[in-house]
Amino acid sequence: MNFNQIGQVALQLLTLFGLKVLGAILIWLIAQRLIDFALKLVRRAFRSQQIDPTLINYLLNIIGVTLKIVLIVAILGFFGVETTSFAALLAAAGIAIGAAWGGLLANFAAGAFLIVFRPFKVGDFITAGGVTGTVTELGLFTTSINTPDNVLTIVANNKIFSDNIQNYSANPYRRVDLVAQIHHDVKHNEAIALLKAKISQIPNVLQNPAPDVEIQDFNFAGPVLAVRPYCNNDHYWQVYFDTNKAIRETFNEAGYPVPEYRYTVNGSSAHAINNVIPPLSEIT
Repeated sequence: MNFNQIGQVALQLLTLFGLKVLGAILIWLIAQRLIDFALKLVRRAFRSQQIDPTLINYLLNIIGVTLKIVLIVAILGFFGVETTSFAALLAAAGIAIGAAWGGLLANFAAGAFLIVFRPFKVGDFITAGGVTGTVTELGLFTTSINTPDNVLTIVANNKIFSDNIQNYSANPYRRVDLVAQIHHDVKHNEAIALLKAKISQIPNVLQNPAPDVEIQDFNFAGPVLAVRPYCNNDHYWQVYFDTNKAIRETFNEAGYPVPEYRYTVNGSSAHAINNVIPPLSEIT
């Protein structure tokens, strides 16, 4: 046995394998750059056709995943792996994975239905799957929602599609719901008129429909006013906080007393108490 020849052959094989590995890495890096460049071109082409951003992101995800699968198959072919056998193996693996990960396929199907039925789009402010926020991306399996406290939340598409969806951006305006407590002695019609005038001056409050201020309820402190201005969804929180300030400023400027709970206690006379409670001599 000639160990020198064996060593030379082994060195040649390792060198060839190493060159193939380096070539595969180089192919992967170059192809990845080309895929990214192609996706940018496709995105630019879609935007020039005024296609909705939600649909653009969804299509780009599908194209990107497909191109990466083709790249992996090509690299395996570069190593001498029979791609036809790999394709059959990939199909069999796909069936097995699909059976094991039914939820993943359900999320994919739900994403397709969300694209078709369009209950919301990227940029809409929604409540879906128990999360409230602005939609930043609708992907193949998940939807990214940025909550008002700036937390990016990833929600499965199937959870969104199987639950109720509230789209606050679908209508041109929405209502801000607040309440204002007034004292028993305050004339409610006067308070309503003052509040309507003050709220109408708040920036971004719509005049059509005009703000609603009416008596909503009563409690021990007095009447409770429902204060409801209307605004565009983009200005909701600004109008919400400014309306709270307007309520306090209006009541302070009018000199209204601070609301307080009132109770009326009806007591019994001493004679009545004596009649109800017998003396100790009678008890004994």
